[in-house]
Amino acid sequence: MDPTLMESMLNLLPYAVDLVAVLLLALGIKGLAKVRSARSANGLAALALGLAVLGLLIELQPPPLAWAAIAAGAAAGGLPGLLMARRVPMTAMPQTVALFNGCGGLASLLVAVGVALFGAGGGAEAGAALVERLSIAISVFVGAITFTGSLVAMAKLEGWIDTPAWTQSRLRHGVNIALAVAALVGVVALPADPGGAPLWLLLVASSLLGVGVTLPIGGADMPVVISLLNSYSGVAAAAAGFVVGSQLLIVAGAMVGAAGLILTQVMCTAMNRSLLSVLFGGALGASAGGGAKAGGEDGGYSRITSCSPEECALALECAERVVFVPGYGLAVAQAQHALSELAKLLQANGTEVSYAIHPVAGRMPGHMNVLLAEADVPYEQLVEMDAINPEFPRTDVVIVLGANDVVNPDAKTDSTSPLFGMPVLEVDQARQVFVVKRSLGAGYAGIRNALFELPQTAMLFGDAKAVLNGLLSELRELGVGRVKTAA
Repeated sequence: MDPTLMESMLNLLPYAVDLVAVLLLALGIKGLAKVRSARSANGLAALALGLAVLGLLIELQPPPLAWAAIAAGAAAGGLPGLLMARRVPMTAMPQTVALFNGCGGLASLLVAVGVALFGAGGGAEAGAALVERLSIAISVFVGAITFTGSLVAMAKLEGWIDTPAWTQSRLRHGVNIALAVAALVGVVALPADPGGAPLWLLLVASSLLGVGVTLPIGGADMPVVISLLNSYSGVAAAAAGFVVGSQLLIVAGAMVGAAGLILTQVMCTAMNRSLLSVLFGGALGASAGGGAKAGGEDGGYSRITSCSPEECALALECAERVVFVPGYGLAVAQAQHALSELAKLLQANGTEVSYAIHPVAGRMPGHMNVLLAEADVPYEQLVEMDAINPEFPRTDVVIVLGANDVVNPDAKTDSTSPLFGMPVLEVDQARQVFVVKRSLGAGYAGIRNALFELPQTAMLFGDAKAVLNGLLSELRELGVGRVKTAA
């Protein structure tokens, strides 16, 4: 073969590898939209990133001594990630995702700072150098906000920090505006002095701004915050791509940023919240003008009916169709395996079983899907809100497990409620509803749930796992599933 042709093919090889990586990444992101294909899609995305690293190494052709540093860096990041992924419980998955978002922002930040200190401008033309330095500014700004904001989100989800009282006042807006102005000064001044004081001003101000913006946000808005931080990490990566001149990083970062932004909008729609109200409005319902507030040990309720596991088991024994509504209380109790066992017992009795999944159930998008998948719940039984709502009128029994605001019928009927307009699971249309909760405490919106006082609703007070195990025992005593299983 002609040596010139061979050299040309070798020069094109990194671009071919990058193209395949981009296509695989796009397929991976698309596959994550469905529960059934999520696992294989995650594998495709991981393969895409591996190919991206391979393409970069082919293009750069590092000297032999550099391979040791590359291997050490891969081990330093890969081994902790592998151990964390294998050991983290499903209840801690939102915190883990927040941490991973922060790591993505930190990586982009470090790349930009490294180029600013040791390679900004170089011998490039004036126009190219300006683009590079503006990209550095954007990467540092977004990367720092993503990193510190994600750490705060993780700490709040883990229960390490609470929302300080001062962040619920107007003082926080003044502090955040001052930090944003300081960061803007750093952005404007950085092109003239990329490795000097403007860089450090931008870095410090952006880092503090990430803390200041995320710290006041309440737990109800965490699904939105996590998806938004994911979008930020993609934007930071795309900016870092301009910094180092990597087309693959630009494309991949833009794809992640766009996907995260779309998901953020979906989450806001599902909560009937605007993005601005999430970022600047405080906790859900804080500025609402109406809605019945819950208070006291009884939550302000007057017509509550409670029942025992035995009564619930009798209703389940006769039911032809049962729908489970999982909420964060199910995750906290780690009751997904008990729920799966109960569902299998009912199916052995000839009962049709499905799971109603609200878009913001849990602490992050898809949290309930992942939690139930861990318990080997069949994908086809997980039904999205829009598909399950028309089915509730023909449902014999609904069991709500640790969910609250997402099943509150006031969202449809009470215009004074802070939930009004929020799409909810219409479980109040079912023939009988059992709500499993530790107490009558309010959800994140801080208001009473009208579902609890409906005549067809009965409360099962207790830990979700203990209640489900009690139901299993009662159903087995009734002989549910035995005859049909033997037949």
